Amino acid sequence: MSRIINIGAAQMGPIAPDESRVSAVNRMIELLKQAKDRGVNLVVFPELALTTFFPRYYEEDISKMDMHYERGEMPTPECKPLFDKAKEFGIGFYLGYAELTEDGHRFNTAILVDDTGKIVGKYRKVHLPGHSEYDGKRPWQHLEKRYFEPGDLGFPVWRTMGGIMGMAICNDRRWPETYRVMSLKGAEVIMLGYNTPDVNTSAPEPNHLRMFHNHIVMQASAYQNSCFVIGTAKAGIEDGCMLIGGSCIVQPSGEMVALASSLGDELITYACDLDLAKMGKETVFNYAKHRRIEHYGIITSQTGVIEPPLDEAAE
Repeated sequence: MSRIINIGAAQMGPIAPDESRVSAVNRMIELLKQAKDRGVNLVVFPELALTTFFPRYYEEDISKMDMHYERGEMPTPECKPLFDKAKEFGIGFYLGYAELTEDGHRFNTAILVDDTGKIVGKYRKVHLPGHSEYDGKRPWQHLEKRYFEPGDLGFPVWRTMGGIMGMAICNDRRWPETYRVMSLKGAEVIMLGYNTPDVNTSAPEPNHLRMFHNHIVMQASAYQNSCFVIGTAKAGIEDGCMLIGGSCIVQPSGEMVALASSLGDELITYACDLDLAKMGKETVFNYAKHRRIEHYGIITSQTGVIEPPLDEAAE
C-alpha cells in the first residue's frame, strides 16, 4: 500500500528591495503552472516569499519597516491571485511572509493552504537567529531578533491532503527539538522555507560548510524522525547578499531525492510515498517502545550550558 503526494519545492531567486508583491506573486503563479503540468499536489514556497530579506537592514524606528509586513488575515489583495490560481489547479501550498498582527505583534510566519484554497494551519518561527542591535563589524545585518518576536504557536501539525503535515522556518531546521515535537504528533511531512546567506557574519566559517550544514540537519532529522522534509530556499544575489539556495526534498531514509540545480526560480518535485515514514516510526524510532523520557528533563528545564564542577584535586 502507498499514499503518494506529489510535492514540489518552489525555489525563488532573489527579490530586490523595490520588487513589488504583485511581481513576487506572479513569479509564484508561474511556478504553480509548472506544478500543475507535473501533477503536483502540494507546493512549498520560501521564507519571506513576498519581500526581500529585510532583516539585513537596520532601522532605529522599527515601524519604518512596516511596509514589509502583511497586515490582517490572508489572503491580502496582492496575494489573492496566488490563492485563486492554486484553488483552480487544486494545489495546496506553504507560504512564508512577515506578519504584523492587529495588536502590533511582528512574526516571521508561514501558512498552510489546502488544495481547496482553505488556510488549514499557521506557524510562527520559534528559533530566531541573529541579533537585535546594529553591529558595525558585519558586512550586513541579521536583525531577526529586532524585527520579529519568537513564535507563540509552538509546533502544531495538521491532518490534511492525505497526510500529517508540519511547518518550520529557516533556522528552526538546525534545532532537533523542532522535528521531534512534530514527530511526537505523527508528522509525516515537515515543510520549511529559508533565506540563508552564504557567509556567517557572526563568526568565521568556511563557505563550503554553509551548504553542508544546510543539508545535513534536514537529512539527519528526516531519518531520526522518519518523515519527509521539504526545504525551499530563496537563492542568488539579493541586494548584494548571496543566498545559498540548495532547495531539496528529503525522504525518511535521510536521502535527498530532489535537489535544485540553480540559484533562480526553479521547481523540483518528487512523488512522496507517505507510507515510507511507517518503517522508521514502527521500528528503530518507535517512540512508545524506546524513548526514555525520565532522562530527558534537562531539555525543557534548562537553556544554557551548565558544566560539571571542577575537580578540586585536579586543580
